[in-house]
Amino acid sequence: MRFRFDERKAAQAAAYLLSIHGGRLNYMVLVKLLYLADRTALLECGQPITGDRMVAMPHGTVLSMILDRINAGGPEPGSPWSEIISPPDGYEISLKNASPGTDELSRYELAVLARTNETYGHLSWWALRQLTHGLPEYRDPQGSSLPIAPEDILRAEGKSAEEIERVTHEAEELWFFSTLEREAS
Repeated sequence: MRFRFDERKAAQAAAYLLSIHGGRLNYMVLVKLLYLADRTALLECGQPITGDRMVAMPHGTVLSMILDRINAGGPEPGSPWSEIISPPDGYEISLKNASPGTDELSRYELAVLARTNETYGHLSWWALRQLTHGLPEYRDPQGSSLPIAPEDILRAEGKSAEEIERVTHEAEELWFFSTLEREAS
């Protein structure tokens, strides 16, 4: 099952969570909150918010491309992420702009982000690490990383084979159309 990573949407989702925390947050907390929000959206409506690739790492589950952007100090200048989110200062990242906008996010996605933050946003990065180690899709990567198939999350949370097939079909259709759209631009 494939989803298209939307960097602008991911940056706006990160910015939304950062703004709730006064514009600055430990990046491990941010990555875990974004993972949990994507997971929730996948389970509730069959489509994650960011479309990022989910992976298991030694410190728990994360969104791969978002973590790469943070670890690299952000992608190239002028990218959606680097326009909105600062490079890390130690383990903290912050907003570059106090009003980055949320036009790429639906009301539903904003509500999922808000619920995720309400439930988990008060936890330390270590507590979130422990929590994500306890998720049914987590497998110890033995010091590396392992991809997490969205189907594994759906299956572990009790979705039927028919529901998983429907979500897979819809995801593949969206993937196909987004590929056509990118090729046409």
